[in-house]
Amino acid sequence: MKLYDATLSGNCYKVRLFAALAGIELELAPVDLPSGAHKQPEFLALNPLGQVPVLADGETVVRDAQAILVYLAGLYGGLAWWPSHPQGQADVMQWLSFASNEVQHGLCAARLVDKFGVVLDKPAALAKAASALEVLDRHLAEHLWLAMGRPTIADCAVYPYVVLAPEGGVALEGYRHVLEWVERVKALPGYLAQP
Repeated sequence: MKLYDATLSGNCYKVRLFAALAGIELELAPVDLPSGAHKQPEFLALNPLGQVPVLADGETVVRDAQAILVYLAGLYGGLAWWPSHPQGQADVMQWLSFASNEVQHGLCAARLVDKFGVVLDKPAALAKAASALEVLDRHLAEHLWLAMGRPTIADCAVYPYVVLAPEGGVALEGYRHVLEWVERVKALPGYLAQP
């Protein structure tokens, strides 16, 4: 399996993190984003949106970090990471959606501004980041993990931009339960740190 990857991308890190935790081997194919490699015809044939990550597994091509997590967990990760029953899938899926929306438009957007100089509305990103962290902290005050009472791809989807939040000027110190969860994720066997 080949993962079209950018080392500093939090979305790519989600996939690398899960693969490490689940013992799934990936061949990494670096995509040079600064040079615009993701906008070239060869890459656009894999993902017409011109975004990383993209997973190629034989003839199957999957784009979007959350979709890749579902694919890998369903095919290679076992039921521990992606349950087979609808209630469990819904429990995990609501956090994948949270990662794609609240986290992406808050924590990720703030990091894009500070770390990569992307022109976005930083005050709006910070407000969304604070709101996302409050929701997360309240949930984690009553749960050790995001879904199913155990580590799942939900944790892999949300974790990267939370742990990278300081790179966007977002402090985590006021969110005790989030910080405790970060340490639980770091303690998982096979944990892979973001470079």
